[in-house]
Amino acid sequence: MLTLVFFAVSLFSSIVGSICGIGGGVIIKPVLDAADIMSVSCISFLSGCTVLAMSVVSVGKNIRNKTAKLNVRIATSLAIGAASGGVIGKILFQSLKRAAGNENMVGMTQAVVLMLITLATLLYTLFKKQIRTRSYSQIWLCLLIGVLLGILSSFLGIGGGPINLMVLGYFFSMSTKEAALSSLYIIMFSQITSLLQTVVTGSIPDVQFIYLAVMLVGGVAGGMIGSRVNRKIPEKNVDRLFMALMLVIIGINIYNAVRFAVG
Repeated sequence: MLTLVFFAVSLFSSIVGSICGIGGGVIIKPVLDAADIMSVSCISFLSGCTVLAMSVVSVGKNIRNKTAKLNVRIATSLAIGAASGGVIGKILFQSLKRAAGNENMVGMTQAVVLMLITLATLLYTLFKKQIRTRSYSQIWLCLLIGVLLGILSSFLGIGGGPINLMVLGYFFSMSTKEAALSSLYIIMFSQITSLLQTVVTGSIPDVQFIYLAVMLVGGVAGGMIGSRVNRKIPEKNVDRLFMALMLVIIGINIYNAVRFAVG
């Protein structure tokens, strides 16, 4: 039964994550935290692996099908920065875990930060037509922004999440679908780096292989389905799905913050 839950969560999250470009971890992490079925560290690891599988499939299919334009110069610079930031974020996560002494404090911190980021992204999406965006192209700025994105995504264990779309839309004036593809491209690089760091440092949590396997299958299947749906639906529907999802995620993170605080 629990195996089915893991598969269902990873499949749904990966489908929606592929369509919107948010990676899926922003759904997986809070939902599994709310279910209280394993430790924060194990959930972060499973979330990262699932997001990596989904992003590889989604990026490949989107580029092959020419669903959206990918500015390789900007996206790669952001991805390199995000990969570097991911290393820093992982160190911050481990440091907070050691300093806090218990995973409830870590979980509460992650839930509060993710809730605030999601709320900011929702507000930006609602009012983005009134916001004057920028069109930066300097490599050094792309690298710096990528580092900040990588730190946040790795620390929160969400792969990239909604903040990528807000940053790509504001700083680089990307359309919804272009930002979604670029976000998945960045997530792919940062998650590869994060996984390698976890393996090299020997900090892989004690996770049953069956759970990892079904979530990877869900991530791959979700990436394939989501890429196909993204190709067929208009951008305004992607925005609507994204905003509805943000409201749900905010609610789940409020619940998680309270649960970890009193746990």
